[in-house]
Amino acid sequence: MPMNAYQKIRDAWKNPEESGVRQENLKRMIKWRKQPTVYRVKRPLRPDRARALGYKAKQGFIVARVKVRRGTLRKLRPRMGRKPGNMGVNKITPGKNLRWIAEQRAQKRFTNLEVLNSYWVGQDGLRKYYEVILVDPFHPAIIKDKDINWVCKKTHKGRVYRGLTSAGKKARGLRNKGKGAEKVRPSLNAHDRRGK
Repeated sequence: MPMNAYQKIRDAWKNPEESGVRQENLKRMIKWRKQPTVYRVKRPLRPDRARALGYKAKQGFIVARVKVRRGTLRKLRPRMGRKPGNMGVNKITPGKNLRWIAEQRAQKRFTNLEVLNSYWVGQDGLRKYYEVILVDPFHPAIIKDKDINWVCKKTHKGRVYRGLTSAGKKARGLRNKGKGAEKVRPSLNAHDRRGK
């Protein structure tokens, strides 16, 4: 069967070495490093992925590229004496994944919009880059669109901060179901404050 344009783009990103996507990304990241942390782009770099996550090329949709520093938390080494194992410097990781952090940074930059979803577009030795899809819940074109106007409800206000996006649900452990996942719902804190 002949492939359409979105399938070709998807296959190119699945095999970046063969398709030349990796080489193009290395050139792009030279510009990306100089740009601000949250940078609004005209159109998504991966239209196939954006469309699959709900993006439409119409008014009310915005795409922002966000860069996040890779690795664990950087903590200062205590100056006073203690056992090395009790210093709490190494192996300290945040409770969020980097994609969720990127979504929250985009929400902080565009306060009147709501985060719909996000996807990976590249990484180098120091940072990871994500494109975040944002929606204007007050735009008439969004209110009329039956596919996306659920975002206009008040219950979805600040959804990224409450872990209601895909990245947030993954970090909260909500992709597990059934036996062994009893503590994750409604949340780790709500389950008798026992956590993990």
